[in-house]
Amino acid sequence: MLQQLINHSPDLKQLRDEGYEIEYSGGYLLIHHIPYVNNNKEIKHGTLVSELTLVSNTKTAAPANHVIYFIGEHPCNKDGSIITSIKHTSQNKILHEGVIINHSFSNKPANGYANYYFKVSRYADIISAQAKALDNSVTEKTFKVVHDNKEDSVFQYPDTNSSRANINLINSKFNEQKIAIIGLGGTGAYILDLVAKTPVQEIHLFDGDVFFQHNAFRSPGAASNEQLDRIMKKVIYYSEIYSKMHKNIIPHIEYITDDNINCLDQMSFVFICVDKNSARKIIIDNLLKTNVPFIDVGLGVNVVDDKLIGTLRVTNGSSIKNDHLINRVPMEENDVINEYATNIQIADLNSFNASLAVIKWKKIIGFYQDLNKEYHCSYSINNSNFINEDITA
Repeated sequence: MLQQLINHSPDLKQLRDEGYEIEYSGGYLLIHHIPYVNNNKEIKHGTLVSELTLVSNTKTAAPANHVIYFIGEHPCNKDGSIITSIKHTSQNKILHEGVIINHSFSNKPANGYANYYFKVSRYADIISAQAKALDNSVTEKTFKVVHDNKEDSVFQYPDTNSSRANINLINSKFNEQKIAIIGLGGTGAYILDLVAKTPVQEIHLFDGDVFFQHNAFRSPGAASNEQLDRIMKKVIYYSEIYSKMHKNIIPHIEYITDDNINCLDQMSFVFICVDKNSARKIIIDNLLKTNVPFIDVGLGVNVVDDKLIGTLRVTNGSSIKNDHLINRVPMEENDVINEYATNIQIADLNSFNASLAVIKWKKIIGFYQDLNKEYHCSYSINNSNFINEDITA
């Protein structure tokens, strides 16, 4: 990964060619063996750590900000006094697994930093100058080769968005999760769009339907004529798209029935996005039996006075809490009029319902704080009213 970046990024190549010990890890650029003076006037070596903004998988952009992190004691002048010109904050913080920074520094040129060579070399010069004043033989340019860190990532390219926001540690809560999305009609497709941007281990897609032209009008992205002409199954269509970002999108060209329900037993979490209540009941009964938590989504729309009204629903359940399901989730077929069955151009409702479901899932796993811990949430379209119910202590 790092070698590809160096080959296509002149700023990183210049750093490597001049002898800096650079490494790439978790969306961050690490520069090792930076000599500095501590408050006891001893020469030590630390590591500079910078966010890494990329244009693509193999090329850097200009740095997103001027702040840089440091692993080590706070650098001092040769007399042991702190270098105040770069002082910013001092706090131990985990940026990424194995990357724990101790300080951050701020030194901003008038026009910012044009590239990472100027950013890294500027901070390295300021910090190491004091060590060199005590011993002119020390250097940050060792020409030591740092072996490429080939991370076992679920993404096809680095998640530099998380590193820019410094939420890599929080993101680790997604690790090893196997997610199932049952139904890729409208809401399920948007759930996939959001879940594919998290580092879950696997995403399993279940649907037996074909992706037709009308589906394109309530789905994320924009299907081309060529894609529609291929008459693909929905799970194939979506797996081809999102596999460009996430490595482990696994399509299952099938509906969930009594015959294959056991395939859900090994899942960490299941999103149920089906329109048949009988299928919903089969799925929920089995998930409760196998202790797999889930979220069931629903969307009902009707025409009143030539306007659409309706409600979005997000209901979660588990083996711990499920007594509310009988009153919240329809599990028998009915003949209630629902314009959603024919009016398919409601992409905003599908995406909103998906967002509510994914936010709730992220609360459940501890990514977001969850103060209410509701198991049922509904949103009324005509009055913008949210109702949270079945709240647990």
